Amino acid sequence: MVVTYDRRDLLTEALTALEGQTRPPDTVVVVDNASADGTSRLVRERFPAVRLLELPRNTGGAGGFAAGIARALELGADALWLLDDDTVPEPGALAALLAARDRGRDGAGRPPALVASRVVWTDGRDHPMNTPRSRPSAVPGCARIRSASFVSVLVDADAVRERGLPIADYFLWNDDFEFTLRLLRGRTGLLCADSVAVHKTASPDFDPGRRFFYEVRNKVWLFTRSCCLGPGERLLYAGATARRWARTLAGSADRADLARALGRGLWAGVRSGPRPNEAVLTDRASRPS
Repeated sequence: MVVTYDRRDLLTEALTALEGQTRPPDTVVVVDNASADGTSRLVRERFPAVRLLELPRNTGGAGGFAAGIARALELGADALWLLDDDTVPEPGALAALLAARDRGRDGAGRPPALVASRVVWTDGRDHPMNTPRSRPSAVPGCARIRSASFVSVLVDADAVRERGLPIADYFLWNDDFEFTLRLLRGRTGLLCADSVAVHKTASPDFDPGRRFFYEVRNKVWLFTRSCCLGPGERLLYAGATARRWARTLAGSADRADLARALGRGLWAGVRSGPRPNEAVLTDRASRPS
């Protein structure tokens, strides 16, 4: 499944890479977040086998994945390969994820809640945005992880049915973090070194600017309104987040703008929590920035 918004050239590259997999996906779902660049027409004309889900407005990556995963579950999927539209998986990426999923089954035959790819930037370096902390694992070729990103991750459908969909109101940033933390609380997650995906961001590091609002608001929601973390983990991750925010502010070219986004995000996160997915995905009003 790929979620996209106004990036038809990158989407074309991602879908071409899916067609070139040594073990192609059984079904490909593209969620178009109301793109205005002809994305839907492109998918219909160049990739007719793809199932296209067109949303009436831009719900962000969070809403797109929530809607797309819900559709995939309706289709009876038992595993969901989630990718951003700027992700180009190497030809053996899915085959390696599936093999790791089989190797990682527990004594009762239950697969890991998720298996993530190794994500690299265009120069081959591990991408800092998508490289989770890992620990040794008994599964050959894999490490244990506590979270993953939507850049390339194979998720167990039963785990989603048990723990719930991504929270659509996150819009962007930390939606995948909260979702995978929630799936992996008390469950196993693996990072598969043999599955490699290129994340084609403009740079491996960037200044978030006004989008820092979503980082802050959503982290407040995560720490105060989600069941994804235990009490000890909550303290650990909150401390790491505060340090990262301080580094982001220190390295910004416009600290005043970032500080305003920080204040707005804190206030929005404390003032109210995320709306139910049904309200977000059926609300056609424009998204507040």
